[in-house]
Amino acid sequence: MSIQGMYMLNTGEYTEEKIHQALRMLYTDRKNEFQTLSEAFLGKEKLNKMENWKEFVLNFCLDVEDSFKTWSNQKPPSATSPQKALTILRQIGKGKTSMNQLTHMLNISYNLSKEFKEIYRRLK
Repeated sequence: MSIQGMYMLNTGEYTEEKIHQALRMLYTDRKNEFQTLSEAFLGKEKLNKMENWKEFVLNFCLDVEDSFKTWSNQKPPSATSPQKALTILRQIGKGKTSMNQLTHMLNISYNLSKEFKEIYRRLK
């Protein structure tokens, strides 16, 4: 498993070994949520070809949480905040027919991110 190219995970805040350990623990409990998200923006055919799909999903979830901080005025917007928000909404909104479905996916993403951070923190 590699975090190369995963910009939310590939920071000084996290170490690769602990990322994988926390991800394994999170995936054990939240396998269905990972599957739901991965099928929503990767599709089943791409999912089978991607060996680091769990890291990709986790990176996306961390991105959603970070964007929420901007949307809720907890941190100031950056120059790329509008593009980031649109990208997130387009990725997760594919095939959705209502705002409730979109909100449900955003909630799953946000909750996975928070749970990952809590597991990671407790591993210290």
